[in-house]
Order: sequence, then structure tokens, then C-alpha cells
Amino acid sequence: MTVELAALERWIRGFAALIGENTALLTRLDSAIGDADHGANMDRGMTAVVAALDREPPASAAGLLKQVGMTLVSTVGGASGPLYGTFFLRMATASGEVTSLDGPAFAKALRAGLEGVVARGKAEAGDKTMYDALAPAVDELDSALAAGVPLGDALGRAAEAADRGRDATVPMLARKGRASYLGERSVGHQDPGATSSALLVGAAAAAVGPSAAAP
Repeated sequence: MTVELAALERWIRGFAALIGENTALLTRLDSAIGDADHGANMDRGMTAVVAALDREPPASAAGLLKQVGMTLVSTVGGASGPLYGTFFLRMATASGEVTSLDGPAFAKALRAGLEGVVARGKAEAGDKTMYDALAPAVDELDSALAAGVPLGDALGRAAEAADRGRDATVPMLARKGRASYLGERSVGHQDPGATSSALLVGAAAAAVGPSAAAP
């Protein structure tokens, strides 16, 4: 099974839709431990991404992912723009000028995106950030593919791992970002970045998985 260019675009548009549907939730989560702007910032950025796709449909995986990354960097405020932007820009570099990616190539691109997030934000496991949802998802995808699980099912497992990682941020003490300023008061709150990252992985599973619409 391969990830065609149409499926990549379906992923991005699906993520934008999920962000739109969950803007209020992300804002509520961020109001507890941040600046209360994660939902609005991400919605603005993904709305701009969809508009850019409508204006100029990319001709390659690298072109699409670079367009997404550059748009997010230029339209999303706070830390989210640079982090998500870097994620997609690193994915673009790893993907190359192709119109489809097989399972290992897609997993490699996601791993490159995760490494970009680490390089930009210096986050580690347990810091209560988007890393805590993304890293388990990427690890699970690699593990499932290595075990011979079909890509669509492997992405489903990755989405479940991302959800578990998101939920695991609730009892964590924040060690990075604005939430870290709160100290012990950050405990008991779900991290908004991990929440949006879980939506990102869930959108990938929906776009590429067995029940995804044909391109």
C-alpha cells in the first residue's frame, strides 16, 4: 500500500477539518496552562493551508508538505507555527519530488518531522508537549510496519498510540513552554499541543487507512 499525493492532500484537509471542529477544545485546554490561543492559531493556520491548496495544488509530496510548512510558519503565532512548520518542512525534505510514498518512506518522513520538532523545541518524553503524542505514534508506526502490518492498519495503531500519549500528559508536570511557568499547577491538565498532534495522526489514519475514500 502506498500513500498517493491525493491521500497526502486528504490528510492535510482532514487535519484542517479536525482543527476547525476542535478549536474550542484546544482553546479551553490552552487557557488552563498557556495563552489560550492554540485553537485560534492552529485554525487560522490550517484555514490558510487549505486556501493555499485550493489556489495552487502541489505536484509532488515534497511540494505539498513544503507548502503546508511554509504556510504554517507564516500564519500561526506562538510556538505552534515554528514547531508544526518545521515538522512539515522536514517531512518535505525526507519525501522528495515523488507523487507517492510506500509505507517505510512515509514512516521515514514522519520520523524526520518528529526529529525536526525535537531540534526546534528541545522537547523530550515527559515534558508535557506535542512530543508526548507524536513520538509514541511514530514509534508505533515503525514497529507495526516492521512486523508486517499493512500501512493503513499501522497508522491506526499509531493514532491509538498518539491518543494514549495525549492522555498521559494530564498528570505530567510541564517542563517546556509556557505551561512550565506554572510549575505544579500544570499537573492535571491535558496538553493542547499533544492534543492537536493526536488529531494530526488521527487524520493520517483516516486519510490512508482501510476505510479511506479512494483518491
